[in-house]
Amino acid sequence: MDAREVDRRHQPIHCVWELTLRCDLACHHCGSRAGRARPDELSVDQALDVVRQLAELGVQEVTLIGGEAYLYEGWERVARAIRDRGMACAMVSGGRGIDADVARRAADAGVQSLSVSIDGAPATHDRLRGLAGAHAAGIAALRHAAAAGMQVALNTQINRLNRHELEDVHDRLVDVGGHGWQLALTVPAGRAADDPELLLQPYDLLELFPRLADLAERCQARGVTFLAGNNVGYFGPYEHRFRGLFRSGCTDCTAGRLVLGLEANGDVKGCPSLPTRNWVGGNLRDHSLVDLWERTPELRFTRDRGTDDLWGYCAGCYYAESCKAGCTWTSESFLGRRGNQPYCHHRALEHRAQGLRERLVPRSPAIGEPFDYGLWDVVVEPWPPEGDE
Repeated sequence: MDAREVDRRHQPIHCVWELTLRCDLACHHCGSRAGRARPDELSVDQALDVVRQLAELGVQEVTLIGGEAYLYEGWERVARAIRDRGMACAMVSGGRGIDADVARRAADAGVQSLSVSIDGAPATHDRLRGLAGAHAAGIAALRHAAAAGMQVALNTQINRLNRHELEDVHDRLVDVGGHGWQLALTVPAGRAADDPELLLQPYDLLELFPRLADLAERCQARGVTFLAGNNVGYFGPYEHRFRGLFRSGCTDCTAGRLVLGLEANGDVKGCPSLPTRNWVGGNLRDHSLVDLWERTPELRFTRDRGTDDLWGYCAGCYYAESCKAGCTWTSESFLGRRGNQPYCHHRALEHRAQGLRERLVPRSPAIGEPFDYGLWDVVVEPWPPEGDE
């Protein structure tokens, strides 16, 4: 497939790179089902060549993830090469193995920011992470990173276990001197697909979003960046607090336009969260990064996307032209195809005004592979009497 002018014009700003799938935690909401390394992960020399290609493509920041990036042999060489090529380097971690020594080594290698996943108060966090003491280890990792001279941040997946504990996470963020907080909604990908009761229902957004707006204001008052993830659905009354945009803002999926995802074996996707099935454009062992970026439909699908692939509620939505059903990862993970985003505040508000709500019901399970998903049905039903669920 030939590259078009629009493909050459778009350059990814941010690459999220899964260095290894090896992990020292087994989190219940892990989309990649991390634990064991992939059998065909890139060698260090191959990874260093990928760094070269990222720089030549115009990437400005690389975030190293896993699994756990620090369990990849040669992770420090990769981080140092990223910085030597003039790109910013960050790392996202569960924090279990980041002691003072690992933090110092990361800082020496050029890692500028460490973001640790904190998913609620200690007991809830440990339950989600599958390890007693995981919360304490994550907080300790943040302190070690700050002492080593790195900026520190938090990221949180919101679900039914922790949705009432976000204020606690905010307080931890302030306590460790964090500069940023990224929040996303847990979707049924990977291990999260195996636990339907973990997931928010669309009507839960009606209670959640005003609290998120309050937390965003608290962060702004302290100079902390509040980053609403791409699946925190758009066009409700708090959009200007989440993203600095009003209802006319354009907030559709940025996969393959601003962001790029790499799997540890060299597979390339337009977004790191997208399922491997259907969304890998090719492998870096077989093709150059620039060819995959410019020529594969899996990566360039958003660059000239219209509304033809929208369906369900999103097809008739007032904001269809701007939103284009929002986060592709969420639509795909719930419904098996893009174009209908059930985690949308505007959508939940419109249903509530009609005395209705949407409920997501599991139909078929996931198959047990990294980034897999099952299938769900969207049921529209009357809003129940007050006090009933």
